[in-house]
Amino acid sequence: MPESRRPNRGPSAAAENRAALVAAAREVFASAGYNAPLSAVARAAGVGQGSLYRHFPDRISLAMAVFEDGVTELEALAARPGTTLDDLLALLTEQAIASTAFIELVSTQPSEPDPRIIDVRDRVSRVLAGVLADARRAGQVRDGVSADDLVLVVGMLAGVLAKTPAPDRRATAGRVWALLREGITP
Repeated sequence: MPESRRPNRGPSAAAENRAALVAAAREVFASAGYNAPLSAVARAAGVGQGSLYRHFPDRISLAMAVFEDGVTELEALAARPGTTLDDLLALLTEQAIASTAFIELVSTQPSEPDPRIIDVRDRVSRVLAGVLADARRAGQVRDGVSADDLVLVVGMLAGVLAKTPAPDRRATAGRVWALLREGITP
């Protein structure tokens, strides 16, 4: 039985197709790695390859869309009253566990990093900086720890998780944070 395809709704479906492609990329890359065929992403999203390439002309554009969705989620959490540094770090940890395939993208950049990656990193740093002063006052973070230090810590965590089998990632993340907290708490 041939696979049924949605009828082409044209430009009116652009936003929906883009969202489906980003969600599919997150899933496909998580299960098959960052170098998974982009045709698999299009198929999982239920769109043709033409639609994929209209939205994302290359692999890095698609990966950056996934990263940006994560940062937008982080910014939304930070905007909620009462959000703590622990809340933000917990979300970043969950994102790192789910998106280990993208670690290769950000860790193997050429000597001149892609400005889109720098922008995403800077956005994360700004979000963390927004709650860092409260965490210091509460005694959760020692003086001298910056938002950029926390971004580095999250990167270290992500690097470890990228080399950890999927079933062990959550427990490994807990162990890594237990060790890292020793360095950032008073």
